[in-house]
Amino acid sequence: MSTQQDNIFQAIIAHAKEYGFVFPSSEIYDGLSAVYDYGPYGSELKKNIRDYWWKSMTQLHENIVGIDAAIFMHPTTWKASGHVDNFSDPMIDNKDSKKRYRVDHLIEAYADTLEKDKADALIAEMEALLAKEDFVALKDLIVINNIKCSISGTCNWTDIRQFNLMFKTEFGAVASDNPDDNIVYLRPETAQGIFVNFLNVQKTARMKIPFGIAQTGKAFRNEIVARQFIFRMREFEQMEMQFFVRPGTEGEWYKFWKEERLKWHLSLGIDANKYRYHDHVKLAHYAKEACDIEFEFPIGFKEVEGIHSRSDFDLSQHQLYSKKKQQYFDADIDPATGKPYGNYIPYVIETSIGLDRMFLLILSNAYEEEVIPKEDGTNDSRTVLHLPAKLAPVKLAILPLTKKDGLPELARTLMDECKNSFKCFYEEKDAIGKRYRRQDAIGTPFCVTIDHQTKEDNTVTIRYRDSMKQERIPMDKIKALVLSEVM
Repeated sequence: MSTQQDNIFQAIIAHAKEYGFVFPSSEIYDGLSAVYDYGPYGSELKKNIRDYWWKSMTQLHENIVGIDAAIFMHPTTWKASGHVDNFSDPMIDNKDSKKRYRVDHLIEAYADTLEKDKADALIAEMEALLAKEDFVALKDLIVINNIKCSISGTCNWTDIRQFNLMFKTEFGAVASDNPDDNIVYLRPETAQGIFVNFLNVQKTARMKIPFGIAQTGKAFRNEIVARQFIFRMREFEQMEMQFFVRPGTEGEWYKFWKEERLKWHLSLGIDANKYRYHDHVKLAHYAKEACDIEFEFPIGFKEVEGIHSRSDFDLSQHQLYSKKKQQYFDADIDPATGKPYGNYIPYVIETSIGLDRMFLLILSNAYEEEVIPKEDGTNDSRTVLHLPAKLAPVKLAILPLTKKDGLPELARTLMDECKNSFKCFYEEKDAIGKRYRRQDAIGTPFCVTIDHQTKEDNTVTIRYRDSMKQERIPMDKIKALVLSEVM
């Protein structure tokens, strides 16, 4: 990452705190590493992203329904899913600093300092070794490239080993001779809550394959190297959809959802050149195909969403461990046999997007430090968030020019008319220019100024965030104009 990119990223982090988007958690106690709180505008933006995803899945697709599964699940769930035995990352420690690194992050950070061709070659070699789980050769790759610890500056590394990422806790207050009897896990993903409810949802919602189950919610991973602001956290939120299909059709549905999910991202008006697909070299043992949708953050291209063809692994495992059938009866006629397809365990196509990463994507894409030429030849400047209007925390700022002459009363009338339909903000304090700049900084797409002319002809001045253009329109047209942009 270049110095300029790093400066932009740090500016985004500072802006997020200053304007109430994201705060370090427990900051008065010096914070908790890789844990963050969303402030007044951050919580609104996050909710709007979640709602936009939820609508696109459950409202615009007739064959997708939603659930909200519990965070705590029976511990055998995680045995069946493979998380107890296999949910691990290769780690390496520096013997001098005692700092622990995830191997791929350590190598990727070094690759960021290289020219593109050399970086690409190094990452390709790393991915091939990770796919083979050749930890000896991975350590040799680190040593040969003289990759150093950022703290000690030395290459005094331990051997690479696996580290399980699940958080454990005790369930209930009943003492037991075997401590493991009370162990439960904070879920490391939301998908298993969907799988264990597959038949409950299919039967109660009367769903017919192919169909999907969507869910949003918190997940927890004990990341050893949590970094890059909210990009990688220990407590985060996922938006996942598991799509159940007839065996043999998974290839076409994988392609469909791979294209459909990228269309969703581009529907927000983001430049397509900032996105790319990254096909997985290392596949999970149950996976047939997998890819990531990556976005070009100031910290480089990073994963935002994964699309995975998971075969019938999950439902088969839960059938095995629970001893309860997870089969679907398909009454459709198989053209090859002329008979119903009958009972089978469906295959699954998964789409999984990190809500926090999507939040950072929206913020990074929107942030601009804009230079504005003035008529006298000098320059002014502003910091603006070009947020999509449908996601902006505040849709409309209502600003009476003065605190007197009946202008606040007119402004409140407009506020009362609009606030039930979308989020509004009302402010009387400071010069109108300063108020505009504050709204630019939080990404408000529209500002309306109520002035003395409003009393005469019931018109107001509406200002557009991105162009800063202002025009005079009737006050009773404001609500419809804003709704046309934010819905």
